[in-house]
Amino acid sequence: MAALFRDGVTTLSECLGAPAGQYEQLAEDLHRKDARIFELHFALLTHVRTSFITPLPREDLYQISRALVDAFGHLDGAAEFMALNEVKRLSARASEQLEIIGQMSDLTVGAMRRLGSLEDLDEYCMEILQSAKRAERTHRSWIAEDIRGLKPATYSMHRDVAEQLVAAARDLRRASNQVGQILVKES
Repeated sequence: MAALFRDGVTTLSECLGAPAGQYEQLAEDLHRKDARIFELHFALLTHVRTSFITPLPREDLYQISRALVDAFGHLDGAAEFMALNEVKRLSARASEQLEIIGQMSDLTVGAMRRLGSLEDLDEYCMEILQSAKRAERTHRSWIAEDIRGLKPATYSMHRDVAEQLVAAARDLRRASNQVGQILVKES
């Protein structure tokens, strides 16, 4: 699921650089990936419910999976807002925000591979927390710049995209928080 999320970040990056006429196609690609990540979430639910022994507590696996599903939903939402409103010329902060989310997703992919051993996951939690703080600062700067420089209708469309991106970062932080709880419980 984390790898699919990373793929979604790449698709949304393409959307930021594409002409408005390609938004709909890229948004459809994200919709398909969103459906796939939900299928993986459901498969995980089925697996942990039917398994006698799981490597980690079922509730923790569910919470991590749910955070990834929610985060992807926000990527999908950002692309959909762009396509529906034909949003043009987003602030450079959009690329900066997506870069932060990309770094967070790379960290998450690596962490999910190490969940079985729980090695070096405390570093992952700290790096995600730092990145999430950076994402919040970027979001505030983006909103402040746009509110001063855009007409109200344009600002509203841009803000909708910005809100979706910061929500994705928050959900990745939530997945990391769940990993941190596992570390505390298992130590």
